[in-house]
Amino acid sequence: MSALRWMAAHGRSGLAAWACALLLAACAAPSDRISLIPSELDQQTSQDGLFTQKVAWSHVRPGCEGECPKLVVDSLAFPGHRMLTELVDHALATMTWLDQDEPVPYFTIAEYEPYFWRTAGPRDETWLQARTRYRNRHITVVELDASQYRTGMAHGISGTQFLNWDNEARKVLALDDVLVSGGRAAFDEALRRAHARWLQDNPAAREDPLNYDRLWPFRATDNFALTDLGVVAKYQSYQIAPYSSGHPELLVPYTELRDVLRSRYLPPS
Repeated sequence: MSALRWMAAHGRSGLAAWACALLLAACAAPSDRISLIPSELDQQTSQDGLFTQKVAWSHVRPGCEGECPKLVVDSLAFPGHRMLTELVDHALATMTWLDQDEPVPYFTIAEYEPYFWRTAGPRDETWLQARTRYRNRHITVVELDASQYRTGMAHGISGTQFLNWDNEARKVLALDDVLVSGGRAAFDEALRRAHARWLQDNPAAREDPLNYDRLWPFRATDNFALTDLGVVAKYQSYQIAPYSSGHPELLVPYTELRDVLRSRYLPPS
């Protein structure tokens, strides 16, 4: 589920934050003439990006001895940017919920923790991680990962999500926010070409391309990240590849997106 849909779908903190962000965005939206993607590499631009603070801890169920369920958090806070800090926490918490037919019964990691202790089996584990994938003075891209192992499973369950945060407008950018009007088809076609390049480096796809394409055909995605090199699209397990491939990533260089992305989301020519 995208960050925008999380905020719209999961109640009090999401809706309040999103409503506030919309009001702020109306006043602080950047001009199309300003490039929000500098030409410098990430190592240089990150020095001007938002300050981050580590939030890291590992807990086992209170009072448990022997085999105990475990919750591990390796996340981030953004001092001075409460809305983004709360959104990261909220998104990580809701990424643990797998029942699409029922509403999420918690909204933060602090609320998820007691729920987990009540429902977890003896060897259950949850890992929640947030890291900055790209940042400059205008944009902060956060990558979120949630992994769970349930007692008796053959392997764990994991999910991944990007948040592209506009530092000035203080809102999450959806894919349609960064594309030119009517640009979705052209973006998907550029993504398809990136997928074809990815297949060329995939040993299983090279071994039997027809069967691989039948089992794992190309799919478009809204899970994207603005980076210094181009737009990265990241997939969940089983979307375009088997579980052993993890979360595949496709890179679409900015050179292929000159007429696809709005000018402010392109590095200077």
